[in-house]
Amino acid sequence: MNRRAFISACGTAAAALTIPGIASAAPAATQKWRGVNLGGWLALEKWITPSIYAGVKAEDEYTLCSELGKAAAEVRLRHHREKWITDEDFQWIAARGMNAVRLPIGYGILEENPPFVTGADVLDHAFKMAKAHGLSVLLDLHGAPGSQNGFDHSGRAGNLGWHTSTQNVDHTIRIIENLASFVKKYDNLIALELLNEPRWDVPMDILKKYYEDAYTAARKQLSPETVSIVIHDGFRATEWAGFMPPAKYSNVILDTHLYQCYTEEDRKNDANAHVHISAIDLRKQLDKMQKEALPAIVGEWSCSLDPHSLTGLTGFARDAAIRAYADAQLLSYETTRGWFYWTYKIADGGTWSFRDCVKRGWMPDKYGDNGLV
Repeated sequence: MNRRAFISACGTAAAALTIPGIASAAPAATQKWRGVNLGGWLALEKWITPSIYAGVKAEDEYTLCSELGKAAAEVRLRHHREKWITDEDFQWIAARGMNAVRLPIGYGILEENPPFVTGADVLDHAFKMAKAHGLSVLLDLHGAPGSQNGFDHSGRAGNLGWHTSTQNVDHTIRIIENLASFVKKYDNLIALELLNEPRWDVPMDILKKYYEDAYTAARKQLSPETVSIVIHDGFRATEWAGFMPPAKYSNVILDTHLYQCYTEEDRKNDANAHVHISAIDLRKQLDKMQKEALPAIVGEWSCSLDPHSLTGLTGFARDAAIRAYADAQLLSYETTRGWFYWTYKIADGGTWSFRDCVKRGWMPDKYGDNGLV
């Protein structure tokens, strides 16, 4: 099952410091993260790059590598990692006035976790390409042993097994510490996200304990003065009041992912309703999170809507609706510490592809303050 089906399930089941940065002359204390996710690159998702799955029945990275075998998997993934995101892409992102990227990675990127293909050299190259173009990096652990959500973007679709095994949780903490040790040398590292999208039914006591332990492991390597620790809300945005207080935990940020294109209610809402939700309801939710819990970012969002929400709209009217929806979200998300569009590009283009959205005029072309780069 892919990301879109996963978020649909989440929507049904879940209730709706100083930020370091290097890409702007503004002081670090005022720096806001504005960026894109580099999805489908170092953590595969079939719907983003279907061609890499050509000739196999696999639906996720684990089964792809298993089906191909070690040698063939290394050849195929090496080619993909060299071609999907290149220096030109970082240059294009920076030219839009953005200052950061969110980089999803699988848990097999540094250490041997068969059948996954390691890629420490590619991770290193990513940080260096980003820095060459003045971009900071939020490194996101997108998948964990046992799968934290049971869906393909965790690396292996199937059972939700991460939290059911202390061995898996302990392994993930070791992965976090190893990642922190590896990336601490990069001065354009702005944050490490401890786990992407743990599912809504992962028990809160287990999830919170993991975040506390993983924070401790990461902070052995990463200074709170320069690197934020990011925790995902587990699709329970309102259940984090008082967690990880700043007196004990420094520079922690709460990540929430906001989509409006999957549930039956989403399908029933027209474009005007979605604009209202984005500009009013989500603004209130984000204000509440930041007042009662922690500073927040919107680590994933898009201007995709279910086709039913655009019924009757064609041509200019359809384009205007998508633009209005995107702008309403930006207006709300600008009240947080930052945001990252999902995703930078997909093979098929469309509203999921930030690059295509800019090309079609659905999203602004410039994101620096005052529209200047």
